[in-house]
Amino acid sequence: MSIAATRYEHIVLDEKGVPMIGGTTMKVVELIAERLGYGWSPEELHFQHPHLSMAQIHSALAYYFDHQEELDNDVERRLVETNQIRKRIPPSGLQARLARERSA
Repeated sequence: MSIAATRYEHIVLDEKGVPMIGGTTMKVVELIAERLGYGWSPEELHFQHPHLSMAQIHSALAYYFDHQEELDNDVERRLVETNQIRKRIPPSGLQARLARERSA
């Protein structure tokens, strides 16, 4: 795996140019999606991901704020993709049963 350094101490770009938290397999966009989706503070992100240091989290947030439009577009693209996949997958037995019970 080829990795390129960035000006952000804990952020590297993988061979496809995707920003990653150095020394981990976590993409910056994944951490940002959690921050945006759940409204988590840096401290909560650290609680949820104890393998990440606060320095790594803050570096990812700094990278996000400097590349916000690009990463927001990536989050939106991932959300659209996920919703399209969900529409193609039939409901599980439990989901179908719960839907029937709600409509009854």
